[in-house]
Amino acid sequence: MKFGKEYSSQMVPEWQQAYMDYSFLKTLLKEIIRFKHRTNNSAPRGGAKHHQGGEGLNRNMTLHRAFSGLLSASRRQRHSNFHDVEEGVQLTSTTTMTGPILVNTTVDRGVETTFLMAAEEGGEYELVFFRRLDDEFNKVSKFYKEKVEEVLNEAVVLNKQMDALIAFRVKVENPEGWGWDERTVEISRLASDIATSAATISASTPAGAKSMKVRSQAHMEAIQEGGSSSAGKLEDDGEEEGGKENAVKESVNEVKTTRMRAVRPAPLDILDRVSINNTIETPRSTIKGVLQVPKQTELKFSRENLMKVQEKLRHAFIVFYQKLRLLKSYSFLNVLAISKVLKKYDKITSRDATKHYMKVVDSSYLGSSDEVVRLMERVEATFVKHFANANRTKGMNILRPKAKKERHILTFSTGFSAGCVFSLIVALVAIIRTRNILEGDGQKQYMNTMFPLYSLFGFIVLHIIMYAANIYYWRRYKVNYSFIFGFKQGTELGYRQVLLVGFTIGVFALLCVLANLDMEADPKTKGYQTLTELLPLFLLIAMFVVLVLPFNFFYRSSRFFFLSCVFRCLAAPLYKVTLPDFFLADQFTSQVQALRSVEFYICYYGWGDFRHRKNTCNSSVYNTFLFIVAILPYVSRLLQCLRRLFEEKNPEQGYNGVKYFLTIVAVCVRTAYSFHKGDIAWRAVAVISSAAAAIFSTYWDFVHDWGLLNRTSKNRWLREKLLIPQKKVYFIAMILNVLLRFAWIQTVLDFNFSFMHKQTMVTLVASLEIIRRGIWSFFRLENEHLNNVGKYRAFKSVPLPFNYDEDEDKDD
Repeated sequence: MKFGKEYSSQMVPEWQQAYMDYSFLKTLLKEIIRFKHRTNNSAPRGGAKHHQGGEGLNRNMTLHRAFSGLLSASRRQRHSNFHDVEEGVQLTSTTTMTGPILVNTTVDRGVETTFLMAAEEGGEYELVFFRRLDDEFNKVSKFYKEKVEEVLNEAVVLNKQMDALIAFRVKVENPEGWGWDERTVEISRLASDIATSAATISASTPAGAKSMKVRSQAHMEAIQEGGSSSAGKLEDDGEEEGGKENAVKESVNEVKTTRMRAVRPAPLDILDRVSINNTIETPRSTIKGVLQVPKQTELKFSRENLMKVQEKLRHAFIVFYQKLRLLKSYSFLNVLAISKVLKKYDKITSRDATKHYMKVVDSSYLGSSDEVVRLMERVEATFVKHFANANRTKGMNILRPKAKKERHILTFSTGFSAGCVFSLIVALVAIIRTRNILEGDGQKQYMNTMFPLYSLFGFIVLHIIMYAANIYYWRRYKVNYSFIFGFKQGTELGYRQVLLVGFTIGVFALLCVLANLDMEADPKTKGYQTLTELLPLFLLIAMFVVLVLPFNFFYRSSRFFFLSCVFRCLAAPLYKVTLPDFFLADQFTSQVQALRSVEFYICYYGWGDFRHRKNTCNSSVYNTFLFIVAILPYVSRLLQCLRRLFEEKNPEQGYNGVKYFLTIVAVCVRTAYSFHKGDIAWRAVAVISSAAAAIFSTYWDFVHDWGLLNRTSKNRWLREKLLIPQKKVYFIAMILNVLLRFAWIQTVLDFNFSFMHKQTMVTLVASLEIIRRGIWSFFRLENEHLNNVGKYRAFKSVPLPFNYDEDEDKDD
């Protein structure tokens, strides 16, 4: 794989704009190549011999090769100064140039390169290249420094949390406190262990690597293994090179005499300034918040609370460590990209700029800062000791989960199940046509009873296929869907796995259809076989059982994530609304017909005569539930909007709620019209309400959910940033969204086709809505991803278990 593809594939999607623009720099290099080709083609043969005074291109390149590197020794002796030239080209008394660039360091620690050969023919192209390279490097360095400052500040906060956790743990395990003898023994043991480890590290570390900046020392020592903020000062800053025995003696003496306080456990008086940060949202806490009941923040020293606190802090450390890993990767990738593009420049121009420029890069904050690496080591030590029971293998497996490997069996299974679905569909069509089943006497009875039962599985499989297609294109266009949805790292499903689930359901559903494709009843009993009539019910029950099974198989993490989102959708106003919750609720709004099919299952098998395929689901109670089931997803979504309006005070959520209210009215009116066919008044009301809801919803899709129809954008009528390079895709998607959203017209205007049964038309309209929802989902998540990119938001905020009183005073 070429470096450019590898470079883009390893980028943090939300930080993409902060990376060096490697592709654009390569474009500038191609401009230099094209100019050289034009120059070489237009120059006469032997043209270098006719140029005098060193003006020929070939002669300049030869001189550069002959004199390159002569002044490397003098450059090594030069002391770098904040305002002086750190690296570049020396001019001797005879003004012979040994390099093409002069690299200066600006006051704000940026880099400014002077190209010394701009007077040459084509030098303006190289000058543009170095100016852009400087801009990219300064951008990267500034971003990296800001992010390092953020993680250092977070390290201080996490250190305070660890102090409180250790004190809390001591209080739980020893409610009456430690005796003096126990405290002395513990302090001596900790002092001995830390002294030995510090001495070993000091003896094996070169003297040049032991110096640190005074500014960053307090931050880097923030997280340490012992749980005290001063325990990190154990390193000997002024230690000189010497033998290992002297290093051990000095470390032991220093720890025993002057650093004894550093290894003490966290003092219990910390708990006097700490309160519990209760961030768990429950229906009870929501009701208390509405009633303005004060929260209980007092510390209760119990094992249960200790486990909760440890779990919160454990999760915070995992997320913090992932930030550090991404920062380390960010630094490495950008330095490597600068080196790669400079080597390409040297190869094209036959100059020697890489050595000079990279020496400045290596000495810059981006290339020389070790705060992230040192902080990673301390986080690892802390996590292994306090959250992995001192088992380093277990702790590192949690901090650095292994990437999932695509198994060949998965690809084979997906393809095999897809082939089975296709074969079964062909077999089904062949059987129907050869036997003329649709022309039988029981055809209408079958379509009114069995077809709605099996159509449920068709809706589910179609929605799963659309979701798999979205995953494929999200990955292709680098939409970080796993972060947006909040999937646990390593548990998100790929499109092959999702397709396997969908095709597996499709195979079993089609097998049931083939087994139950009887149009004629038994002439003696006037009934059908009980076992085959119960097949759709058995399949539905089996799907539900697999969905709720607690055993660790068949993607348990994804199943439980789905069930938890469904539960929060049903209890919409009582839980804090997150993106997965309202995204799933929006998906359910496109599955109204599937929900009505579930209602039909309950009625048909509970109160109907399924042995004789008699549909008794025409009662007033059943019709009432048709209204309730149809509006249930929209009511859930409306309540979510009201909850967000109450919490965020954002008027857009109120307007969004109006959209769902109009849709509820339209669905109710259309359902009522289905019971009053031919009534002009009901038809008029249904058309008006449905048109109003559809127009409002279409506008909301384009402007708010997709972020399109921006007239001032550089991409007219779209948005500033687009992930899909073909703009026509967005216009096609908008047209399809309008056409598919107005598919309800069929239900109001009563379009009848002689070759199509009523249930077939209902199923077709419902399928078109599912397809529309799949298209909507891709662009909705693309817009959300671009919002995260604009804010460089690669991580979600993690609630911490403790609140410090001084932090609250500072906020006030």
